Amino acid sequence: QVQLVESGGGLVQAGGSLRLSCSASGRTLGAYVMGWFRQAPGKEREFVGSIRWSGSPTYNADSEKGRFTISRDNANNMVYLQMNRLKPEDTAVYYCAAKGPGKFEYDYWGQGTQVTVSS
Repeated sequence: QVQLVESGGGLVQAGGSLRLSCSASGRTLGAYVMGWFRQAPGKEREFVGSIRWSGSPTYNADSEKGRFTISRDNANNMVYLQMNRLKPEDTAVYYCAAKGPGKFEYDYWGQGTQVTVSS
């Protein structure tokens, strides 16, 4: 079993920055893919990006490229989502998730952290 806890959300003005953290516990996550998702009110959850144990992170959309950066600290089982130049449309609940080796779906999810960007 894996427990994921997000933190770092909050209210920020457009153009500002936030860094979300995801703390993982329960087992070693070395072989897991760690992902970030978000869900805005009235919309479906969408994939933001992911990162493997080693290698470069991947991002879902060009809008995030250059603004969002995913990183991980394997020694401490932490994953981060640095968000810069935030826009009102980035307002959503952000979730951290983990996908086990060989799995197609993400197995474990955090409770989410609210990010609100004011215009």
